Amino acid sequence: MWTNPELSAHSLIIGYMTDLKTKRDPLGTRRRILEAATEEFTRAGLSGARVDQIAKKALTNERMLYYYFGSKEQLFTTVLEVAFAAFSDAELAISFDGDTPVEAMTRLMHSIWDFYREHPELLRLVNNENLHEARYLKKSMAVRASMQPILLRLKEILAQGELAGVFRSQVEPELLFITISALGYYVVSNRYTIETSMGLDFTLGEECDATVRMHTEMMLAYLTRL
Repeated sequence: MWTNPELSAHSLIIGYMTDLKTKRDPLGTRRRILEAATEEFTRAGLSGARVDQIAKKALTNERMLYYYFGSKEQLFTTVLEVAFAAFSDAELAISFDGDTPVEAMTRLMHSIWDFYREHPELLRLVNNENLHEARYLKKSMAVRASMQPILLRLKEILAQGELAGVFRSQVEPELLFITISALGYYVVSNRYTIETSMGLDFTLGEECDATVRMHTEMMLAYLTRL
């Protein structure tokens, strides 16, 4: 088969320059790969995502992707870990100094719901991992480690509220978090089917505000029922 030697040489030079650039900026390359992978996994899931498309969007090549992450599955796991870490960091950045237990709980709930609305990619990634029965997260301790500080903070707020006599006793922080999470998760993960079936988007405008108010009142009514 005839090949154009000039074209082949050009391809080799481009490949060499790409390798040289990525070696000079390994942190930047990893960051671009993770950003591109997050976009691709969010759009197509693990099964539908293509490594060549991720590499192309990251301005690198497949060889560097495998060099840094080993496999598409491990890259998917890392994307999940980074997404959970970002969620945890956002919640832990809140300062509750001077807040009453009710104010602190309200702010934490609103922050969780805000994060879900502002980062729907987290929910799509989680939905996709649930299709795989958490096969990849089971191999990682990072996600559980990311969640522990949030649960601890929730436990501290519950303890302060119980001590002040405003929260009921013996509320399990894990169960409370799941309930809070579910209230914010559903309206985002199902926003398109909800809008199609009901004609309303509960993640925007007045509908969103009304949803937040109702969810807040529901949770506080439970917590403050002594």
